[in-house]
Amino acid sequence: MEYISKYRSLLMDENQRQNLVSRRTLEEDFAKHVQDSQEVLNYVDWDNAKIVDMGSGAGFPGLILAMLCPGAQFTLVESDQKKSTFLSNVVQQLSLSNVTVLTRRLEELGQDELYRESFDAVTARAVAALNVLLEYGVPLLKTGGIGWFWKGIKAEEEVEQAQNALQLLHAQVETIHWYRLIEERDRALVKVLKSEPTPAKYPRRIGVPAKRPL
Repeated sequence: MEYISKYRSLLMDENQRQNLVSRRTLEEDFAKHVQDSQEVLNYVDWDNAKIVDMGSGAGFPGLILAMLCPGAQFTLVESDQKKSTFLSNVVQQLSLSNVTVLTRRLEELGQDELYRESFDAVTARAVAALNVLLEYGVPLLKTGGIGWFWKGIKAEEEVEQAQNALQLLHAQVETIHWYRLIEERDRALVKVLKSEPTPAKYPRRIGVPAKRPL
């Protein structure tokens, strides 16, 4: 796909200046990052949906999904200024009209009335443990919205450790989709449903969710 090919060139170029993705593996693993990012499209139809991607980094999965889902609106959230500047540059270079890039902390965003409980779906890949991700992401979802969290072979353990967070945030794990990327069943997509509005005190202030997970 032309978009992805152009994005690859921009990423390779920028990665020489700043280490957005491990330089050692990017050349050989770019296709796997793309494949991993688009796995969720086997389970969703996001036409006309509003999606927020948390901790977008170099653009996996948020930018890839935005390129593949032109009918959806994507908000990419990245607190690191250099990374968010790179994302904004890619959006501009590729003329992606369905993408907004925000340089914000997720704890702050979740308490902002402009964004709180306004998204149909939230995504996150390689950002934090599930119990932390839930506190960041569930407040951004509408009631009935879905969180999609990319995890590895310890996904079931993370779900177990997140039971308290799920209860406090009025959410539940609907299913875990296992799939293969490199080895047998080495990747998982955890699907979380938000069933009721989020209590006003969540997310807690900046730094607290990571230091004291629910």
